[in-house]
Amino acid sequence: MKDQRIKVFRGAVDDLLESLEAHLRVSRWSDPGGVPEPLSVAATKLLTRLGVAHRLASGVFVGTPTDSNKVGAMCVAMKRLDVAYVTYRTQVERAPHDSTTASVTLEAEIAEVRNGSHLWR
Repeated sequence: MKDQRIKVFRGAVDDLLESLEAHLRVSRWSDPGGVPEPLSVAATKLLTRLGVAHRLASGVFVGTPTDSNKVGAMCVAMKRLDVAYVTYRTQVERAPHDSTTASVTLEAEIAEVRNGSHLWR
């Protein structure tokens, strides 16, 4: 039987990635008519999802070696995304008129985490 806790960790990583990407898209939104509701909802859940990711990544997981390796990789990914978001916010607050560099840096970290998802899939 597969450990159902893996699904919780995987869902947390996926949700965090979704919210980070939505936040970036919303922050650059310039189309008339406003931001689509699903995108807006995903962006507004970012802080909650960061909190969930932080709690999961801070805990101790005990399971099979294979499951522990997967959870370990997901915890590293969640921590990387958390640090990347904090760095992004710091850069945006320091230079609000030039948020492009901060956005590009966060997007690069998101891409690297997605590229490493084979470690937990």
